[in-house]
Amino acid sequence: MSFPLLTATAALPAIGAIATAAVPAARRTAAKWLALLFSLGTLVLASVVFLRFEPGGDRYQLTESRAWIADFGVRYELGVDGIGVALLGLTALLIPFVIVAAWHDADPLETKSTRWRPTQGFFALILMVEAMVILSFVATDVFLFYILFEAMLIPMYFLIGGFGDRAHAGTDESAATQRSYAAVKFLLYNLAGGLIMLAAVIGLYVVAGSFSLSEIAEARANGSLEMATSTERWLFLGFFFAFAVKAPLWPLHTWLPNAMGEATAPVAVLITAIVDKVGTFAMLRFCLGLFPEASKWATPVVITLALISIVYGALLAVGQRDIKRLIAYASISHFGFIILGIFAMTSQGQSGATLYMVNHGISTAALLLVAGFLITRRGSRLIADYGGVQKVAPVLAGTFLIGGLATLSLPGLAPFVSEFLVLVGTFSAYPVAGIIATSGIVLAALYVLVLYQRTMTGPVQESVRSMPDLRARELAVAVPLIAVLIFLGVFPKPLTEVVNPAVEHTMSDVQKKDPQPEVEAAK
Repeated sequence: MSFPLLTATAALPAIGAIATAAVPAARRTAAKWLALLFSLGTLVLASVVFLRFEPGGDRYQLTESRAWIADFGVRYELGVDGIGVALLGLTALLIPFVIVAAWHDADPLETKSTRWRPTQGFFALILMVEAMVILSFVATDVFLFYILFEAMLIPMYFLIGGFGDRAHAGTDESAATQRSYAAVKFLLYNLAGGLIMLAAVIGLYVVAGSFSLSEIAEARANGSLEMATSTERWLFLGFFFAFAVKAPLWPLHTWLPNAMGEATAPVAVLITAIVDKVGTFAMLRFCLGLFPEASKWATPVVITLALISIVYGALLAVGQRDIKRLIAYASISHFGFIILGIFAMTSQGQSGATLYMVNHGISTAALLLVAGFLITRRGSRLIADYGGVQKVAPVLAGTFLIGGLATLSLPGLAPFVSEFLVLVGTFSAYPVAGIIATSGIVLAALYVLVLYQRTMTGPVQESVRSMPDLRARELAVAVPLIAVLIFLGVFPKPLTEVVNPAVEHTMSDVQKKDPQPEVEAAK
């Protein structure tokens, strides 16, 4: 029996969560170091998965399969493809930075001894989310994926509602009320999507007689699986609705600005850079893989919604007064690009969408975490409360600028490659959609540069005059993320050579080929 590498990669942070939660109340620092150690161990295992993955090999590799609920045909089945391994790597890479950035976010405000262990619980919840997200990226049993898709909502709910942002303009009571509202809204929206998906999962089992992706694909290939057109479309809608909520896609996006605004900056990174990627990943694996004809049928509507997300999110970002809500609306715009690339159904579009998931995760983490350091110093999320920061904290301002430039996809930084591929893939199939999507680039430049101008340049406000620059712990977060952005911006090959074969499989599922350019014959 081969070593169950995928199970070990997901199990390690789960074990770490239990161990961290069990640390005595008085040993908060030990709990933090233990959580960081387990996250680094997970990164090592994820690196082994990445290195052992063969881009030209089988579609699903490092597979594991065990009976789970045999009476209902549910199996514990795991396997990783090129898209899954890229997102698994993203998750394992970001969690250590999230933990280091959140080092003091859950420290008790009171110094007196207490039996309550908020610090231990906070870091245990982060590790539990990591375990569930990793498993969701490698689950090849639909029911197993559904369980993980729903279960990760529980720790996220407590991270948003129980450990909210302390830089709040209102009273403690109003801040707690808004955190509770954001957490409940997050939970209700995603639970509603999950319940609709559950009905579709049951319907899929009734039609296909299996939850296994490999068995369903085999049955489709040999002609033993016949799915009526109307049935396939209804099942597609059930899955897609849940993933569109998670992504989030307009008009199901409204929970995201509330959740990111009220959460701490590291938890906001956890939401938009990691957890939300499960939705867009699942569109590729399940919507296109299980319901290819329905996916093509829904393409015009999905592309329209994606375009609305791009423009609407960017416009609202321009008008924001809250730093974190601005980044939240920018993320809605970016998720529109990702979904546009997926449903353009070209190899460039889908490769770009997958790279966009990874690059958006890194760039958003860099910008949000540095913004969190800024907000912690001033105690306010309002843009108007800043000004002239670059004169008193130049390193903080510089890293904030690089994170912002990555967000607007500046050439030479990682998101440019993915956004370029999405637009090229969209132009080749839907030229009008490509033109509309390009407006998102212009608006991104506007909201990022205006944000930087209003917070970092101009006269030094009295409230920021004594603001310290980034400390060693904060530099340990910002500098490596910026280095990764630059590296993948000039050398994306390590990701593209892993992702492209998986995209070819997805294109084969939907029986689509790239449009051929029209070239006039030479006279």
